[in-house]
Amino acid sequence: MKQNELYVKSTVDGTLQPSLFYRAEGEEKRPLLVGLHTWSADRFNQVRNMLPYAEKYHFHLLLPEFRGPNKATNPNCTLACGSDEARQDIIDAIDYCVAEGNVDTDNVFLLGASGGGHMAMLMAGFRPEYFRAIGAFVGITDLKKWSEENMEYREDILACCSNDEEEMMKRSPMTYIDNIATSNIKIFHGKYDPRVQVSHSIRIFNAINEKYPRASVYFDIFDGGHEMNMEVAMSWLMSQYVKLEQEEVTG
Repeated sequence: MKQNELYVKSTVDGTLQPSLFYRAEGEEKRPLLVGLHTWSADRFNQVRNMLPYAEKYHFHLLLPEFRGPNKATNPNCTLACGSDEARQDIIDAIDYCVAEGNVDTDNVFLLGASGGGHMAMLMAGFRPEYFRAIGAFVGITDLKKWSEENMEYREDILACCSNDEEEMMKRSPMTYIDNIATSNIKIFHGKYDPRVQVSHSIRIFNAINEKYPRASVYFDIFDGGHEMNMEVAMSWLMSQYVKLEQEEVTG
């Protein structure tokens, strides 16, 4: 699969925003895997993790930048970290790939861990209808709570959110449980995660499950820490994959 640099015009502010796109060979429509970078990284962050699996399953792979690292050192940090612009960048990049052709729009998958898990849950709350299935690993669900728990990232959170608690809640998945409940998402979290406490995922799952017990929202506490197992992730996504061709029914 050949790496292509995309620069997609934002429908929010008109800027050109970068993504990496790996197109599956052939002209038939193929599923699209959208991979989200981690908290401190950029669009190149998940190439090593996700490209081998896109190749294995013959999926297109899209790795959007969505305004870069959620770091105080990022000069555009207020536009990162789940901002309106960052969320729309992901949708704009998907729309661009679909317009270019041979994307199976019935099978668009979203996957992220850590800061990418945070963003995956935000996208489940923002445009759940875009995705056949979403996998969110070890994600932050409440930025204010995390800023009080993890001093290492407190400066980043305050910078990205302009030291505004209301902005922290606007960028927290906990705020969008009603919309997330309409998505098809599985939340994964390591029981011994030292960076983002497992309570983040427990809290959002319990809130959704209590209010919407029939929602397609699932939760897996695994025996581990702050990590994403790609075999487990792809097993979940592939279990939700609906092939275009239907098996012939014989009488």
